[in-house]
Amino acid sequence: PGTGSSAAETKTAEKTAFDIKLEKFDAAAKIKIIKEVRTFTELGLKEAKDMVEKVPVVVKKGVTKEEAEAIIKKLQELGATVVLE
Repeated sequence: PGTGSSAAETKTAEKTAFDIKLEKFDAAAKIKIIKEVRTFTELGLKEAKDMVEKVPVVVKKGVTKEEAEAIIKKLQELGATVVLE
């Protein structure tokens, strides 16, 4: 019986690490989005381009909520659809 309650407690715990998922983007903004992805990842130009072209794709894992919100805001301003997971 104890395991059921601990699972419920885990779900109500505050999530501290988030993943940023790029869902889709405006084709006209592709270059700007690739440049932005490079600013918050350690990827080179080709790697960032390949990642962006694989949408939907997680572009950053394990970030704080504050960092994630800042990145999402920048990507949305460029015309991307981004979700926090």
